Amino acid sequence: MTDHALLSRLDLNLLVALDALLTERSVTRAADRLHLSQPALSASLARLRTHFGDQILARRGNTYELTPFALRLAEHTTTALEAARRVFESQASWDPVESVREFSIYGSDYGFSTIGRAVSELAAARAPGVRFRFMLHNPVVVEDATNRLRAIDAMVIPHGFLTDLPYADLWHDRWLAVVAEGNDAVGERLSNEQLATMPWVLNYQSRSAFTSAERQIQQLGIEPHVDVVVESFLAVPHFVAGTDRIGLIQGALAPAAVRSGGVRLVELPFELTPLVNALWWHPVHAADPEHVWMRELFVEAGAGLDARA
Repeated sequence: MTDHALLSRLDLNLLVALDALLTERSVTRAADRLHLSQPALSASLARLRTHFGDQILARRGNTYELTPFALRLAEHTTTALEAARRVFESQASWDPVESVREFSIYGSDYGFSTIGRAVSELAAARAPGVRFRFMLHNPVVVEDATNRLRAIDAMVIPHGFLTDLPYADLWHDRWLAVVAEGNDAVGERLSNEQLATMPWVLNYQSRSAFTSAERQIQQLGIEPHVDVVVESFLAVPHFVAGTDRIGLIQGALAPAAVRSGGVRLVELPFELTPLVNALWWHPVHAADPEHVWMRELFVEAGAGLDARA
């Protein structure tokens, strides 16, 4: 049987039911979520079980659990549902002033507090009905970016992590060190010895998740002594204040770091490669006029950040 024949037999409403069942792991809760009767959703579950040849939900005592097959499905169902929604929400003619589209963007708190804020301000002035959903990425999302970006609009992340995807450069930044305000052992510039001996606050330290600054410092033969690992850039100053630790932040976050209190900014003993922050998306979105408008908004906002820097 061809793929076309198989798809023609399916009811897309089953995808909605499947997503609710996988999320809620309960027929009762899934029915409430979809505002359906339990018998109606039970009928959908029966059709799904027949289609997949799997129980999907298996009773364990007084509760239900997802089967191993259902757990695998859960990784793809939400993405598929989001992609289907985007197909049917697309419009032949699109006016941003009249639009109520929501754009979903992956990124870090650094990206959201800089370019995300700037983009949302531009959009509010030009397309008041448009909404942005900014979602924190993680190592799993970044490693699976090609698949994730099929259903999500874009990801804000510096060069060095993604390849073979279209992108637009947004703004440039550099790394600064942050130490406690009362740390008299450090002057206006850190030394190589201090980098090697003082404790560190690092971001995303794992084999597959790291910052370019951390990697470059290690490549220079300095192995940081790590006290704290935090998956946030805005939180770094809070883990440095009142301690003898060193942290690294991007220049655009310097004002926020100083405002948080208890820290000061110092230079590193060498220049790290500047950050080139970019917006990345999947080729499937390339010709979407709404997506093109969004990308242009990001580029404009990025130019503003570069000018202020």
